Amino acid sequence: MRIIHRYLGFFLAGIMAMYSISGILMIFRNTDFLKSEKIMEQQLNPNLKAGELSAALRIKGGVKPEKTEGDVVYFAQGEYNAKTGMATVKKMELPVILGKMEHLHKATTDSPVYWLNIFFGLSLLFFVVSSFWMFMPQTSVFKKGLYFSLAGIVLTIILLFV
Repeated sequence: MRIIHRYLGFFLAGIMAMYSISGILMIFRNTDFLKSEKIMEQQLNPNLKAGELSAALRIKGGVKPEKTEGDVVYFAQGEYNAKTGMATVKKMELPVILGKMEHLHKATTDSPVYWLNIFFGLSLLFFVVSSFWMFMPQTSVFKKGLYFSLAGIVLTIILLFV
């Protein structure tokens, strides 16, 4: 058990670092922390309503028109020319490598690498279980480890309900 624990830990060191960094970044996903502004132009169908515009531009929370001047509809993230169908949208994006890390962290079954998240989750579960085989049960280190494990479980339960 110790040997598997050791070498699996070495094997997963890089991906553990990536998941920890991207997990910390995801705490700030509703802010502009480390993000830079990207302006994108997109040709859409003319005369779209706000709901259709939201779907076409894939804007979270939807497009809420703030004002209209002639054929141009202005909203918080940009503008849309209803006559020509041209939309200009401002998005805040992470640098490429950090964006890819966050995307990998949030992978779903629609992603071709979702299996990596499953493998990593199972590996972490293995680390949890195998850690109890690192020391002989009669040693003081093992007994103290059980107290720390119990404290961690209690803290987790408290945090779930806060």
